[in-house]
Amino acid sequence: MTDYIIKGMACDNQVRFFAAYTKETVETARQIHNTSPVATAAIGRLLTAGAMMGAMCKNDSDILTLRIDCNGPIGGITVTADSHANVKGFVNNPEVIIPANSQGKLDVSGAVGLGVLNVIKDIGLKEPYIGQTELKTGEIGDDLTYYFASSEQIPTSVGLGVLMEKNNTVKHAGGFIIQLMPFAEEDTITALENNIGKITSITSLFEQGLTPEDIIKKIFEGSDFTITDTLPTGYHCNCSRSRVEKAVVSLGRKELENIISEGKPIELGCQFCNSKYQFSVSELETLLENSQPQ
Repeated sequence: MTDYIIKGMACDNQVRFFAAYTKETVETARQIHNTSPVATAAIGRLLTAGAMMGAMCKNDSDILTLRIDCNGPIGGITVTADSHANVKGFVNNPEVIIPANSQGKLDVSGAVGLGVLNVIKDIGLKEPYIGQTELKTGEIGDDLTYYFASSEQIPTSVGLGVLMEKNNTVKHAGGFIIQLMPFAEEDTITALENNIGKITSITSLFEQGLTPEDIIKKIFEGSDFTITDTLPTGYHCNCSRSRVEKAVVSLGRKELENIISEGKPIELGCQFCNSKYQFSVSELETLLENSQPQ
């Protein structure tokens, strides 16, 4: 099953939904960053959420960033997504290893610890929208559920999961986001709560061979739903030499002159894909010259 997202409406348009399968997306992140199993699970959950939240964006140029600042040994997680559900991300400490939790599962909550969740939306305005909430559990899905309720005032249920193989590659990954419209009726809410309450693990459903469509059927059992769009999702970094050149120039003339005066080439790396970009002294001098006001 390739990675994709479905989105649509249900219960006579009282509810909107998103569901995703993201195994290859998360496995790509694991390979790029050489993450430990618990770090893979943590970034995998946030990548999955980011992809679905990116799909919520209205404009092609919109960019969404999810950043977890925390005191746990993982040190923090950053994920960026665009409106086409292209995602990328990194963890501050990709090699974190901690014991399993009391259920014998990867302890994402223990790796994350306490902290804050930042949701940054760059939608073309002068300043980006920034929402911030406390981490309630460190499980990421619960924390995003709380964010939607408290910061955007949208009653939401977020389910996220990553299942690892014994060789520490990704076996399954995916999730769902269910959101109530303001006019949702009590009977609809009760039925949804009952159906979602029966789902103990999103990855166990994937293990049974279920697809995102099948999971949506379970969530809205007894109700109508319509899938309005299906879109691919994947790990994609849009860094390039030209973008890095702009970053070098943005350091300012004085800083650039100081770097050149040292007479050594420099190497800059991308945190999202680990690409390396080298600049010789002569290339730095050309950037300095071209940055001069005409």
